[in-house]
Amino acid sequence: PNRGISTSASSLASSSSFRSPPLGKQICTYKTVTIRPSGMNAGDAPRQAVSVEDLTPEIKSFLSQSGMKQGVIHVISRHTTTAITINERESRLARDVEEFFLKICPPDERSSTPKKVSGVRYLHNDIDQRPDGEEEAERCRENGWNIDDADELQKWRDQEPINAHSHLISMMLGSSECIPVVDGEMVIGQWQSVLLVDLDGPRTRSVGLQMMGFG
Repeated sequence: PNRGISTSASSLASSSSFRSPPLGKQICTYKTVTIRPSGMNAGDAPRQAVSVEDLTPEIKSFLSQSGMKQGVIHVISRHTTTAITINERESRLARDVEEFFLKICPPDERSSTPKKVSGVRYLHNDIDQRPDGEEEAERCRENGWNIDDADELQKWRDQEPINAHSHLISMMLGSSECIPVVDGEMVIGQWQSVLLVDLDGPRTRSVGLQMMGFG
């Protein structure tokens, strides 16, 4: 006898009677959403704080406008010091997130944040040694910095934040999520929200949303 698979007649009948919903027109649309942090006033400078913003209302609005009924939503951060995750949106949990990850990756002692830790240093934060090699130099040029000019090179270095810990935490959390859509609704749990975690803010950020599916 086959002990690995047990298939009853009733389960076969159940699966054979399953019918997928009729599919409408194909939909593939993209939108960049600007996220202005709730804890930041106009003109405030970033202070290397960790904050959590709820993207769920923006995503639901875009989903409704798109008319998509069946498919998937791709959410991606457009920054190297932010992350996208799905979890509960709760203010005390947001503070726990900050405390937990800053214990794993404490800020450099040269950082501007009051949570910097003496004796902690990261290579990325050796700004006077960057760009490190021609490949990185070319990337600076591609992004509008004429680093072959000594004054321009110094301007680029001056605006670079001491934020290696933010990059590392972003890599741990991840920069994107995919959410199924069934009958025009995101398939997430009752207490789940799609969250943007800013690890070097607060500052205005942007998130990419792409809908792929059927109306």
